[in-house]
Amino acid sequence: MTSTAASPVRVGLVAGGLGTYWPQFPGLLPQLQRSAERVAERMRGLGAEVVDAGFVSDAEEGAVAAEKLRAAGCDIIVGFLTTYMTATMLVPIAQRADAPVLLINLQPTESMDHETFDTGQWLAYCGACPLPEMANAFARCGIPFRSVSGYLEDERAWAKIGRWVRAAGVRRALRHGRHGLMGHLYPGMLDVSTDLTLVSANFGGHVEVLEFDDLRVRVEQVTDAEAAAVEEAARDTFELDGSVQADDLRWAARVAAGLDRLAADFSLDSLAYYHRGLDGEVHERLGAGMILGASLLTARGIPAAGEYELRTSLAMLVADRLGAGGSFTELQALDFRRGHVEMGHDGPAHLAISARRPLLRGLGVYHGKRGHGVSVEFDVRHGPVTAFGIIQRRDGRFAFVAAEGETVDGPLLKIGNTTSRVDFGCDPGEWVDAWSATGISHHWALATGHLTADLRAVAELLEIELVEVRP
Repeated sequence: MTSTAASPVRVGLVAGGLGTYWPQFPGLLPQLQRSAERVAERMRGLGAEVVDAGFVSDAEEGAVAAEKLRAAGCDIIVGFLTTYMTATMLVPIAQRADAPVLLINLQPTESMDHETFDTGQWLAYCGACPLPEMANAFARCGIPFRSVSGYLEDERAWAKIGRWVRAAGVRRALRHGRHGLMGHLYPGMLDVSTDLTLVSANFGGHVEVLEFDDLRVRVEQVTDAEAAAVEEAARDTFELDGSVQADDLRWAARVAAGLDRLAADFSLDSLAYYHRGLDGEVHERLGAGMILGASLLTARGIPAAGEYELRTSLAMLVADRLGAGGSFTELQALDFRRGHVEMGHDGPAHLAISARRPLLRGLGVYHGKRGHGVSVEFDVRHGPVTAFGIIQRRDGRFAFVAAEGETVDGPLLKIGNTTSRVDFGCDPGEWVDAWSATGISHHWALATGHLTADLRAVAELLEIELVEVRP
């Protein structure tokens, strides 16, 4: 088993046109095939693995393509309407593929040369013609679809196509993901508890229930050389505050090396964890020593969230696969003088989205938790950000919730937390009320960039609701 972080999106591509045209207009098919080759090239440029089913001209060839794409296990099927074609050529492909369908209509250029074009040349621009037919047939067959129309080198259209391909990659990460849940619920946090069956019901994938003893035995197996290598890497990655105790850093490095073993042994794509512990025994020390290693895991594409926040580790995974990082986040305070919402957490952070070299700070006390050790501190890179979380509804359905804002300058606490000031363009109290009214839980992911359009595409492919907060 391998992490979905290493797996490119598998795009099943089929192009087609009405075979009746080929003997009537001999130059048409070669032109359309060249266009199909260009589409495949651009798909690969999006980082996709393209399974090319070739060019189909009738229902029989469509059936052959359907079997090829079904067997390939594609993450999304892209049907390229190069000219008029019948619905019977694409409906079987969509029915058998068990993957979302995207129809694209990309004519050769922005506009025809109306003075010189003959019928054959016009037909190369006729990809829009079958789109309503496909839409009607797909709807009557109960097949969800989406479409993008434009021209072959239309960057606006390719931006939309890229969004659907990225969304298919997120769907793949969730459907095939292995999500670790280690320890137990933070006592009393009813909002954090997640019905594990609902993860499979809403997203697919597998939740691997882990004990802190699974980590303990691996930490015990870590060699001094392995721990020293992690400590050296931490010193290269982080700025060390004077409050960091040498023994705490050595322990955090050893736990981090054990976490690497845990993630590899269970092929984890994400991890949520918490353990209360007691009187300094080893499980308490493990829980207190997690932040460095969990942040390093998050930075390399295996998001980790504390306080047993499974839905937030899943939100962080979505943000990561969209290339936007995603740090474990909660509300900290409201600055009504400056109009900012202050948010962050004393737990794992996505190091790649720090505004500066991340800091390790020593903490004698973790607020609300037992133990002591090192914690990560930084401000999320300034500019566009999206607060993004996953809601568990009363009826068992999951929903996305998102709000776009800007991280901005301002004073920050120096308490070993990731901390950011976010301007949502409204009174901070109004924003918090609107955000809380969605049913979001205690935590969420804070990701770089404005992601609502991408998240809307992911939500559509998952057939769940997206709630956008814009008070």
